[in-house]
Amino acid sequence: MKNSYTITDHLKFIIPSIIGVFLFMIPIKVGGEFTIPIAILSNWLGNLLTNYLSLIMMLIICITALFTLIAMIFGREIYDKTPFFKNLFGVTPFWTITRLLAAIFAVMTYFKVGPEAVWGEDTGQVLLGSLLHTLFTVFLFAGLFLPLLMNFGLMEMFGTLMSKVMRPLFKLPGRSSIDCLASWIGDGTIGVLLTSKQYEDGYYTKQEAAVIGTTFSVVSITFTLVVLKTVHLGNMFVPFYLTVLLAGVIAALIMPRIPPLSLKAKTYVNGSDEQLDESAPEGTHIIKHGYDMAIARSRKEKSIYQFLKSGGENVLDMWMGVSTVVMAFGTIALVIATYTPFFKWVGMPFIPLLELLQIPEAAHASQTIIIGFADMFLPSVLAESIHSEMTRFVVAALSVTQLIYMSEVGGLLLGSKIPVNFKDLVLIFLIRTVITLLVIVGVAHLLF
Repeated sequence: MKNSYTITDHLKFIIPSIIGVFLFMIPIKVGGEFTIPIAILSNWLGNLLTNYLSLIMMLIICITALFTLIAMIFGREIYDKTPFFKNLFGVTPFWTITRLLAAIFAVMTYFKVGPEAVWGEDTGQVLLGSLLHTLFTVFLFAGLFLPLLMNFGLMEMFGTLMSKVMRPLFKLPGRSSIDCLASWIGDGTIGVLLTSKQYEDGYYTKQEAAVIGTTFSVVSITFTLVVLKTVHLGNMFVPFYLTVLLAGVIAALIMPRIPPLSLKAKTYVNGSDEQLDESAPEGTHIIKHGYDMAIARSRKEKSIYQFLKSGGENVLDMWMGVSTVVMAFGTIALVIATYTPFFKWVGMPFIPLLELLQIPEAAHASQTIIIGFADMFLPSVLAESIHSEMTRFVVAALSVTQLIYMSEVGGLLLGSKIPVNFKDLVLIFLIRTVITLLVIVGVAHLLF
């Protein structure tokens, strides 16, 4: 039976999807470097508001803590008239304390009061004075325009086309390929956001959301260039990025099949355990079925108001729900990394392994391995003083493939609806570290 689609049906799927792909996935050369339009908009706004962003983020974090405290004291019912705010502010005692802690850290950092360990250049300022600036602007534009990728059929189209690749290899639905692309070309934070929203909308099981969030929120191409420049290996971008991709794919093949990810429930947010079927019906071509599914999804979008409301809620959810977690856990992790030998101690068990793998300056390199859990950039900063090019290559590649950084992706995952806890993140980080280290060292021995 032939489908009777109007011109409007076709355009309603095609135009928003093309705009979404352009904004999130098409690299554009600006100032000699490739970046995506969302990042260009983000940088423009960041430059425009550069002197005010620390104040803005401090106020957002404090307002979030205040409204969360009100919900705790008077009950979630106080927000009954706005279900969105009821869910946003009516959180558990643990997350209430986290938000209050974030507000305290943000005020201390902005006004530079209290112990310098909290608000110093290497701790609070890294977050409130730098990372949260980026998150404010990225979250604004990514949140507003994310419905272009999610609500107009692109996910349904890719879900059908990629299901035969993603399901057998990574135990994931085809639509997860969009999350991965958005992370890879754009930013890992966008991938986490996209995954969290897809999980909340009932497209991923708990296990799938956890796997995608911790395995496919890869570091962007742009940031790998920054890491390479830091370790003085800017001339090795091609072999470096191919190594990162190889290690990332091998980790993605293994991680869903072993604990803790393999133990996550295969149920959706509504409790159902019936897997979403992305396959084409018998006798229907896969491309036609994907297009039919895309048109059916785009038809559900009825108004610009609904589009803006969806985008606005995305933005507030990230600004208020995620930035507080990043500020709280990020500050604690950076204080531990900067002012205690904790990461040096926990890295010591890796010395025999690095020596066995014949990595020069193994003791120095071991200090960089676990510190990546605090922040993605710290291993490369510590590796600057390592003399061996091979060791700097290994440290830099490992820091990019570890993925779980408490100052960014780790904090975002904890602040999102994706069903992972702190213990999960520690285990996933350690397992990913071992898997990717073995792959990276193998390639390094071929290159050096």
